[in-house]
Amino acid sequence: MLQFLWEPLSPFYYNLLLVVAVYFFILSLANHYEMWRFTLASEIFDGPLVSIMVPARNEERNIERCLDSLRNQIYKNYEILVLNDNSTDNTLEILNRIAAADSRVRVFDGKPLPDDWYGKPFALHQLTQQAQGEIFIFTDADTVHTPTSVAWAVTNLLKLKADLVSGYVGQIFQSFGEIITVPLMFFLTGFTIPLFLNRFVNVHWFSAAIGQFIVIKRNVFEAIGGCESIKRKTSEDIYLCRYIRSRGFATRFLNITEHVQCRMYKGYRSAIEGIGKNIFDFMGKNSILLFIIMIIVFFFLFFPFPLLFLCMAYSSAWTLHIFAVVILYTLTWLFMFLGQRLNWWYGFLWPLFFLNLIYMAAWSWFRTVSGRGFLWKDRVVG
Repeated sequence: MLQFLWEPLSPFYYNLLLVVAVYFFILSLANHYEMWRFTLASEIFDGPLVSIMVPARNEERNIERCLDSLRNQIYKNYEILVLNDNSTDNTLEILNRIAAADSRVRVFDGKPLPDDWYGKPFALHQLTQQAQGEIFIFTDADTVHTPTSVAWAVTNLLKLKADLVSGYVGQIFQSFGEIITVPLMFFLTGFTIPLFLNRFVNVHWFSAAIGQFIVIKRNVFEAIGGCESIKRKTSEDIYLCRYIRSRGFATRFLNITEHVQCRMYKGYRSAIEGIGKNIFDFMGKNSILLFIIMIIVFFFLFFPFPLLFLCMAYSSAWTLHIFAVVILYTLTWLFMFLGQRLNWWYGFLWPLFFLNLIYMAAWSWFRTVSGRGFLWKDRVVG
């Protein structure tokens, strides 16, 4: 019966599946080369004033480690601005102690969140109102920076003649749930965005940013209206980059793994909530588009793995064909993990990545259309 269902579609479906697998494999290699080719080493150690901005809400476990790493930069001309975003733990006490010991650190108390803003964009908005630098760096409170991270940011921004620079920071996983969830961010450069087109075509869909580390010129940030343009976005990093690119400014997506590290989430549930809240928003909250993409993900990215075993069980003539597809997908993920300096064997878990993505997309859609939103940092968003 199962054989009857898939065999009539085999000539078209199987051939298209192989074409798709080859395309994604080539795309991931091209994007890896693009990031590697244009990522420059730290060369500028003194230059324009840099304002490093860190929103902090209930970050008592992370904030001191983050700020200690930022205070230890070899770049000479910078300030650190931290917003205590109405924390209910000991974040403020830690911030005040650090600020008292280092004049470069300035601490601000966050205002109550307005109804027409989401938490992180409003926190960044308040920080940018106080910043004095020509270059802005937005980074998260759970990041840890090498002494070269600010110099790296200035070097790549100025020497590449970019207006915004972002990319993948080094990810730290401490649970299986994090391993099968957090790497879905690599979906951007492995299966979605041809980064090299950013240099030739002014189409904002080909641009990307990761909120853990964003470098942007102040005048460009102000030209797009600052955080007002992303005030109601849960995936504010992507939309900030898109707005900048749509205005004709240059953006670059690079590899920052050697300079910044982060454990994004603590366990599976936290990872699901953190990444899942962005999925439907990333699709422009378009239910039809989300449904179509998830159908494509199922049949062209997840299904080849169980299909291989079905073909083997029925001695299908397409078995070697599907085997080649599975090998290509495995190699695609292996190279992505190697490129991010993560354990190569994570690449063999790709069927779980895609199955998990479908679950998160459905969860993201339901939480949004039902009006329940997402509880993040003790606030409801979305």
